[in-house]
Amino acid sequence: MRETRILIADDHAPLRRGVRTLLESHPGWSICGESANGREAVEQARVTRPDVILLDVSMPELDGLQATQQILRDDPHAKVIILTMHDSEEMAAEAARAGAKKVVVKSEIHETLIPAIESLAVRLR
Repeated sequence: MRETRILIADDHAPLRRGVRTLLESHPGWSICGESANGREAVEQARVTRPDVILLDVSMPELDGLQATQQILRDDPHAKVIILTMHDSEEMAAEAARAGAKKVVVKSEIHETLIPAIESLAVRLR
């Protein structure tokens, strides 16, 4: 089984560090890049071709939904998870319309992010 490569994009550096620490402790996963805005995330996804992309919904330059659409234009098989502060049906519907596979609420990130990535990573094998 090959390693799952993950890109983290969030404009809040402490959150990126926390997510990196959480995910690097998982065997078989590595962080292939970090971005502080949506435009960087799109470029990094293009260059690194990660298996899973974590995008904050509220970022400068391009928000997570716009970045998702651009990433999926370049790579229709990309697996995007939207990170958000807002747990709402409307956000989940917007993320799905943009092409994201999952939505993870930041206040529940420690409980829900690893299972969300695992469910997508299973499809990568």
